[in-house]
Amino acid sequence: IELAAKEFELLAYLVDHPRRACSRSELLAAVWSSHAGWQNEATVTEHVYRLRLKLEADPQQPRLLRTVRAVGYRWEG
Repeated sequence: IELAAKEFELLAYLVDHPRRACSRSELLAAVWSSHAGWQNEATVTEHVYRLRLKLEADPQQPRLLRTVRAVGYRWEG
């Protein structure tokens, strides 16, 4: 599977913290090193969407990369 650099870094972070809900702000701080004023939580949402397209059998019903409502995302793999 071909991943963009940030997709890989995001996946690596989530895999390193399995079954733990990671907030979008935590993921931004851990994966994106730009100034906080340039960061947007929608960036995380978009990268998660792209990862699901590449990793999940059914991206609409993800089993590996789960959304934790009102928190962020969790790796279940």
